[in-house]
Amino acid sequence: MTWLDACGRLIAVFLAFLLKLTFQGAYCKLEVSPAGPAPVNAISGSNVTLAVSFSGAHDPVVTWFMKDLPVLTWTINSPSPPDIAKNYSKVLRIAPHGSLTFVNVSLGYTSNYTIEITKSGLGKASTTFTLKVFENIQNVILSAQTDFAQEGTDRLTLQYSMLQGVVEEQMWFFNGIEINTNSHYLLEQQSLVILKPNRSDTGQYTVLLKNPFNSVTTDINVTVLYGPDEPKLEAYPAQPFYISGDYLSLSCQAEGFPQPTVEWVFGGQTLSGSHRGVLNLTYVQTSQGGVYTCTLLNEQTKQQRRKDMTLNVYERPLDNPMCSVHSVNNVDLQYECWWLGGTPQAKLSFPALSNTSSGAETFSLTFTASDNLNGKTVTCVADHPIEQNMCNITARSPMDVLPAVSTTVDSEGKIMVTIYCVSDASPVAVVSWSKDSEAVTSGTTYHISSDTTQFKIRDYNISNFLLHNYTCTCHNPLGSHGREIQLRVPLFPGPSISNSSLFPNQNGTIATLMWEVPPTSVVTGFDIQMKGPDLLSKDGYGTQTRVSSNKFHTIQQRPGSDRSTDIFDLDPMSTYMFRIIPKARMTEGEPSEVQIIGPVILDEGLRGPAIAAGIPSSLLLLLLLGGFIFLCVYCNKNKRRPQTRYPVCRAVEKAVTTQIDTTPCNLLSGGLASAPDYNMLQQTPSERSVTLPTFVPPPPVRVATTV
Repeated sequence: MTWLDACGRLIAVFLAFLLKLTFQGAYCKLEVSPAGPAPVNAISGSNVTLAVSFSGAHDPVVTWFMKDLPVLTWTINSPSPPDIAKNYSKVLRIAPHGSLTFVNVSLGYTSNYTIEITKSGLGKASTTFTLKVFENIQNVILSAQTDFAQEGTDRLTLQYSMLQGVVEEQMWFFNGIEINTNSHYLLEQQSLVILKPNRSDTGQYTVLLKNPFNSVTTDINVTVLYGPDEPKLEAYPAQPFYISGDYLSLSCQAEGFPQPTVEWVFGGQTLSGSHRGVLNLTYVQTSQGGVYTCTLLNEQTKQQRRKDMTLNVYERPLDNPMCSVHSVNNVDLQYECWWLGGTPQAKLSFPALSNTSSGAETFSLTFTASDNLNGKTVTCVADHPIEQNMCNITARSPMDVLPAVSTTVDSEGKIMVTIYCVSDASPVAVVSWSKDSEAVTSGTTYHISSDTTQFKIRDYNISNFLLHNYTCTCHNPLGSHGREIQLRVPLFPGPSISNSSLFPNQNGTIATLMWEVPPTSVVTGFDIQMKGPDLLSKDGYGTQTRVSSNKFHTIQQRPGSDRSTDIFDLDPMSTYMFRIIPKARMTEGEPSEVQIIGPVILDEGLRGPAIAAGIPSSLLLLLLLGGFIFLCVYCNKNKRRPQTRYPVCRAVEKAVTTQIDTTPCNLLSGGLASAPDYNMLQQTPSERSVTLPTFVPPPPVRVATTV
């Protein structure tokens, strides 16, 4: 390309530029705009500029407004200084191109700023800036409205304060989780409001404060006081009731903060010894049963609750339930049951008699006597929480009337015969007495006991007792039964000793003599007679002697109430015979059967069986005697031989010392009572039982040994 072509093109471009400028002048428009960000953040004490650019006119008039207040006016490129409001003159500066600069800006200059440019003939143009001046956030303190929040109050407010700073944004957190406004939380300026705080609001609260230049977090621990909640009362071990003497613990617990204190009250008195709500009761008694009140107190909030529990302590009634049946006017039957003591009282009933009636501790039912109740066993059911028990009672008419007679002599020398009339009856029968079919009443000669079971006759002459027949009749509401009684005296109508027996001890030195008399016998005493060697006695020189007797003689006299006696100091190598003579005052009856003890000799009293029993013993003795003679002859021959001499034979001594068993031969048949305890017989009379057991042996068997 030639230089002419290049010049031509350059000229064309220049002409186009001029043409463009010409058209712009014809159509010029005034404009202004931010030369940087419109929202401007500045830290207090720094310099900041609101930069602008404009077009469409040369040297326009610039006016800056703080909100609606003009604070600076100036014509661009004018040599005159800008017109600045007096209060802002130290801070505001205007740049040649119209930008506004703040020198050492303070918090008070935070506002909206508007620049407006005007040019004659072109109108005006404007744009707006937002200036925010901040301070660094420092020394933030977070506090609660009260030291302790209480559950159930309307609201709890947390608020922060700071020494300086401008907060652009605040955020709240609970235990690290951000809090937003909802039905439970309300975020206000510089505060967080907790609506109706509860125990779950206890924890750490944090506030985060931010601005464009720094951020600060601070937290606070909030405790919401609550309780005590509904108390929970328990007993350990858990049982519906406890027995006197048991060990148990009462526990009273409830949720609360701080932990509520516990106080136990029983019977209007505060109980000590409670630890953390647990009250230990050792060896509990029935007096400790009742209502226990537990009071829980929150010492911070002064809130408290009370709750009661009932402790049942029971005690078993004494012994076992007892039953009885009584006669009412000798017409009705009154069934009674009782089980005394115990806590609570036992509940008693007779289900067989009534299903609707019952009583506590004692109970009775009355019915008219009838045949269907005679012999019917009725059960009393005794119900107690600790134990269920029962007793039985059977009502029956009088049966098996058993009369018995005892005889004594009073201080006046009169014979007093007491007739006992007892029947197997329930209720206990009332006894009526008659003599020869005529009713008898109490008087001088006759006397009836208060319970009517004893009839006493007093008379000097024993024969008078034989002239009459006496009858006792037993009555109760279910019927009656009688029995005629004929008294018996010695010699009439027969022997008064019905049975007798003799028991020696192991050594043969003591013997017990026992006897019985018919139940209607009139006996005032007994003579104990013996035949044989007298009992051991000492003379004036201290030597023991013994005198033999071939006749029965009295060795003891016993009262009419006795049925046994002990005989001491017997010689086990001697034979004794014993018998009993019954007496009614001075009148003697038939003697009893003779009882023998010791090695028996042939006597008029010996019988065939006794002699037969002695034959084996005689044969044994003959054999021993023959052996003895043989040994003597043999030893005599050995003396003549020139042999070594041996000790003299002691066979004779052995033969003498070897004797037959001297155990008494009074044999008894099987099924009889065992012999008495003779260790007891060696005791003092005060140590021995007065009445020995009744024993009815068979007739004695006598054994004789003939040598």
